[in-house]
Amino acid sequence: MRGLILLLTFAAAAPAFAQGIRDGDTVLSDDEMRLEVRGSTHTFFDGGQSFFSVTDSYSYTYPDGGVAHGRYEIREDGVVCTFFNHGFERCDTYVRNDGRLVLIDGTGVRFPVQLAESGQAS
Repeated sequence: MRGLILLLTFAAAAPAFAQGIRDGDTVLSDDEMRLEVRGSTHTFFDGGQSFFSVTDSYSYTYPDGGVAHGRYEIREDGVVCTFFNHGFERCDTYVRNDGRLVLIDGTGVRFPVQLAESGQAS
C-alpha cells in the first residue's frame, strides 16, 4: 500500500510533458523560467493570480479573494513545483505558444496567462 501511495504522489508531482504538450508549444528554457517566474505575478483569465517572490515564497490568490501560501522551486525543462503550507504539492510546466505564456498542470490542463508582470529589475 505504501508503494502505491508513493507512486500516486510521484505521478501527481510529475511534469505535464506526456499529457499537455501540443504542436506549437515551446517549453521554456531554464533561463526563461527564471525570467518569467522569479519575482513575477501571473494573472489568469479566471482572475486567479500566482505570485512568485524573488526568494522561494509563493502565494496564489483565488478569484474569490482567498489566498494559499507556500514556496516554489524552479526545476529543469520549464517546470515549477509549488509546495503549499496546507500540504498540497503540484508541478506545472510552462510553455510559450504563439507568443502566449501557458501553464500546463500535471493532468495536462492548460491555463493561459493573461498578464505576466515582473517585479524584478532587468
